[in-house]
Amino acid sequence: MPQQNIILTGFMGTGKTTVGRLLAERIGYKFFDTDALIEAQIGQTISKFFQTQGEAAFRKLESELVEKLAQQKELVIATGGGLVLNPGNVAVLGATGKIICLTAQPEEILARVAKQQDVRPLLQERDPQAKIIALLQQRDAVYQQFPQLSTSKRTPEELVNMLLKHTSLSKTPSP
Repeated sequence: MPQQNIILTGFMGTGKTTVGRLLAERIGYKFFDTDALIEAQIGQTISKFFQTQGEAAFRKLESELVEKLAQQKELVIATGGGLVLNPGNVAVLGATGKIICLTAQPEEILARVAKQQDVRPLLQERDPQAKIIALLQQRDAVYQQFPQLSTSKRTPEELVNMLLKHTSLSKTPSP
């Protein structure tokens, strides 16, 4: 019997992709990162797409992708940080499974994002930590509607174990 999807949301740099990939592997689900899927679809980075097409065009692509992913079961989905700002996306994904919000301290988010090779369009600022704090405050009401799991000072393995307990899944991959 197919299980519900597990949707990991939260701000950039909170570990959605890292933890999501490990979780999917552990329980035998397919893993999808919405940002990576969109980049593959458009043939360019999200940063470049933001510059040429704008955020509204990107958010439209996100919503179209959400509709496609909602047709499948047994997925772990790592969403882009702003995907759940659209209530329609929340409704569609929420109907397919459990949405969990990963969180982290602003300084930890900045340190993680700074290590990544891709440029984050929303952080192209003189003071990226101030921008992170401002965006977290703007998004707080949306993120608060989901169960919260702090990734600060925790290993990906610890987080996977916590998610397994939280989602009541203990399925192991088939050989």
